[in-house]
Amino acid sequence: MSARILPLLLLCCLAAARPAQARTLSAEIARISTPVATLQGVQLRLQWDAAADSGTLELEAERVVAADMGYRFDRLSWRCPLQRNSEQGWRCAGEVRAGGGKPLRLSLDLGAATTDAVLSGANATFGVHRNAAAPDITRLDLTAVPVAWAQALVKRVWSDANLTAGTLGGRLDVHTPADRPLRVSGPLHVAGLGLDTPDGSIAAEGVDAQLAIDYRSFPQRSLVSVEGELRGGEMLFGNGYIALPAAPVAVSVAAASQPGGGWQLPQLRWDDGNLSVQGSLGVSPSLQLSDAALQLQARDIAPLRERYLSGWLGLFGLGGLRMDGALSAELLLQQAQLRRVSMRLQDVSLADAQDRFRFDGLNGNPAFSVGAGEDSALRWRGGELHGLAFGAAELPLHSGEGVIGLRQAVAVPALGGALRFEGLNLQPPRAGRGMRFDIGLSLENLDLGRLAQALDWPAFRGNLNGRIPRVRYADERLDLDGVLTAHMFDGTVQVSGLSMERPFGVAPTLSADIVLDDLNLQPLTEVFGFGEITGALDGRISGLRLVDWTAQAFDADLHTDPAWRGKRRISQRAVQDLSSVGGGGGLGSGLQAQALKLFDDFGYRAIGIRCRLAQEVCAMDGLGSAGAGFIIVQGAGIPRLTVVGFNRQVDWPTLVERLVAVTQGESRPVFE
Repeated sequence: MSARILPLLLLCCLAAARPAQARTLSAEIARISTPVATLQGVQLRLQWDAAADSGTLELEAERVVAADMGYRFDRLSWRCPLQRNSEQGWRCAGEVRAGGGKPLRLSLDLGAATTDAVLSGANATFGVHRNAAAPDITRLDLTAVPVAWAQALVKRVWSDANLTAGTLGGRLDVHTPADRPLRVSGPLHVAGLGLDTPDGSIAAEGVDAQLAIDYRSFPQRSLVSVEGELRGGEMLFGNGYIALPAAPVAVSVAAASQPGGGWQLPQLRWDDGNLSVQGSLGVSPSLQLSDAALQLQARDIAPLRERYLSGWLGLFGLGGLRMDGALSAELLLQQAQLRRVSMRLQDVSLADAQDRFRFDGLNGNPAFSVGAGEDSALRWRGGELHGLAFGAAELPLHSGEGVIGLRQAVAVPALGGALRFEGLNLQPPRAGRGMRFDIGLSLENLDLGRLAQALDWPAFRGNLNGRIPRVRYADERLDLDGVLTAHMFDGTVQVSGLSMERPFGVAPTLSADIVLDDLNLQPLTEVFGFGEITGALDGRISGLRLVDWTAQAFDADLHTDPAWRGKRRISQRAVQDLSSVGGGGGLGSGLQAQALKLFDDFGYRAIGIRCRLAQEVCAMDGLGSAGAGFIIVQGAGIPRLTVVGFNRQVDWPTLVERLVAVTQGESRPVFE
């Protein structure tokens, strides 16, 4: 017999069993109705020897149905010894089965005014008590009852629920008046609850609860109220994962089913001792959130990540986000669309576990509204973005018609200069579309030395300026219009076509085009630890693409400026460095190399090197061809030196190793 027969079988047998006075009694009954269930195709057989003090009762039913409770069983059979009890009533206890399920034990006591039945199996017992003085009330006593026994009743309220683990205990009253709906109420203890749904969107495991429930079934709807405590365990709602604390969480829910499906929860309360939430909810027939009016307050947001936010944060690559401070918030959702949200932040700090960003001392009352406009503000004491520190600032905000914007331009101190933001338009996620924003940005005298130090680059000198009239973010892609100009090494570096994919997620991707103009090679080679070269550097790096800050593709062409009017000299070490990078022949061999030892540097007419990176292979080239090789340094004057590269296909990781060795001074001239 299936374990889910538990609440039904007891109630059905109450109406079916009656004492007999004859030695053998058989009866066939087409239908037996009770306030809770109906038995169809019933056969009764009682055997009682004249001298015996007990008989044998056999009951079989083709079908047992309890429509209000959602139960139906076929081929039910019960066999037990029938005898008088101490109250001059009747008692019968024996094995009961339904279908091909495992047997349970049913004990039935029929008194003059009371009926008591107990169904038991393993360590579980389910008791039923009825009193003739209150014929519309049936009391149910549960001890370690498997939750699977309540599966059919739960499906009356939630059709997709599948109870997988746990036990029930408590005392429930079932009210079945003829002129009123079915009602089940009373205290209920749940231990180790496990459940899931067919699509896996909702699940629970190891949840304990002490609850007071009240369920009412009307012809067109159902009403449920639950109040009590949850303790321990895990729950999953879509992308939301909840890890319940060991301390009790107070809950209170009132819910009403809707005619077209779905539920309205006009009353909701949740309090774990730190986070408190109250308000109302509405869910669709598929249990998707459709409406919400919530107020929440967290005295300390640090525990929220592990308890409630890990699932959502993980979607954005922020599973290790460190959070401190306090906040309160209000949220209004209508027809699955966010209508308004407001927050009050109290000394909140956020820090990414991978050090991509950090905000210190967030305060203010930022708000979003799709209705009438409202002003708010957000301020912070400082922070970092990818290692770049920024100072204190305050954002004067305005929101209306689904957009958050700046009321005026804001300058954020950074790198000895400022980042100036203007014209912000931010649209939070909605209708299946991710967050979007666009903003104007100006860079004012950012110190390249500080930038280089923050990014662990060589010690650049100079400043960075530029205006990006529009920065757009949509569909996890950040695009920047305009050109950034860095003044360094007496020349300029211009960056255009700058864009990023997943800038706030995992493995961000950066694309850009870079143009170099008139960079003074002497300080440049000094900063990079390269052999000294005098002259000016021009060039371009087109189609640059970085994935997780590692180069994946570019087309680079670096060469000296032919219009340079100063000296053009290259040191022995620079010759060897260029040869190492370009696969050249160094200073040659034999007698020529011996003679070149006498010179510290050499004149040159031009220097050039190219690299087209694709699939971790760099296609190398230079100023022109020289037989099977390519010219890297075209000499001038006496002694006249020409450096030729011969390896046109270089493994990119190998080339990076060579560059690192050069900048660390590990490449030295070699004479043969």
